[in-house]
Amino acid sequence: MSLSSTAIEPLRLREALGHYASGITVITSLVNDELIGFTCQSFYSVSMSPPLISFSVMAGSGSYPRIRQAGRFAVNILSEEQIHISNQFAQRGADKWREITWEKSPLGNPVLAGSLHWLDCEIYAEHAAGDHLIVLGEVLALKLQEQVAAQPLLYYKGQYRNIAA
Repeated sequence: MSLSSTAIEPLRLREALGHYASGITVITSLVNDELIGFTCQSFYSVSMSPPLISFSVMAGSGSYPRIRQAGRFAVNILSEEQIHISNQFAQRGADKWREITWEKSPLGNPVLAGSLHWLDCEIYAEHAAGDHLIVLGEVLALKLQEQVAAQPLLYYKGQYRNIAA
């Protein structure tokens, strides 16, 4: 049997990839006064020149078509104090914005209070990839919070984690 014919079981792949620690973000946008947002851990830097970032979203996402319509989004990098926000924005069909404090970014995207940093982006490109879409965003504005003592919210092996130096 060749390696190319060996089926990878989705649960085993998820388990293997769960050993890669990642930060947690919430991707947000505002379309016709409708607040849009979802929790995303598949976020990363792509290029410094031009300044590009990327995130992946399920192809069947209910939120992403509205973000595509807006043509812009913010990436809110969560702090370890924002586990409840990560959980809230990960729910489908719930009022994700209940009791959430936010303000508008320069591009008009919602940015979440208490986030470590935020990046204000326009959609640069989109690529279909299996059951997900890979979205590239061009960073047009950002804010680095002054709270240098705050730590990022991390996810590892199916659980939230913090940095132990």
